[in-house]
Amino acid sequence: MSLDARLAAAEAAMTVRLDEAAVAHEVRTAHIDTTPVDLADVITVPLTPTLQPQPQQLPATPVAALLERARARMEADGWCAGALTDDSGAVCLLGAIRKEASGDRGLEADAASVVLDAIRRRFGDHVDSVPSFNDAHGSGRIPARMLGEAASMADAQGR
Repeated sequence: MSLDARLAAAEAAMTVRLDEAAVAHEVRTAHIDTTPVDLADVITVPLTPTLQPQPQQLPATPVAALLERARARMEADGWCAGALTDDSGAVCLLGAIRKEASGDRGLEADAASVVLDAIRRRFGDHVDSVPSFNDAHGSGRIPARMLGEAASMADAQGR
């Protein structure tokens, strides 16, 4: 008997056994009286409003504020690799910084420098550039987190 024939026979035998088990389960549980559950009895909400977290304030320094806005843009527009922006509007690390810098190349360069410092602090000096770091990831989770860390670092440095 070939392997395919043996697998087909095993599958047929298992199907018969599962069908028999399903019928046996139905017979054993048919006498149990059940009543439908009303979702209003199960799902409850608090009667008093709960405290909502305070909205996070943007940092006071220009570079830190730019990096925080870039992080928010990346989370809103989506992340991409290999280009500043893609056809759907998703952005990479530098693309998010560039869009939020609104043409201020000096501020953009300062922000990119802080991001590279934050990346090297976390991942080591072997990271060559912000674009190479961005493109080395399969999702935007870590690049977005690095924008947040760089914003905190820039705020602490007063940049």
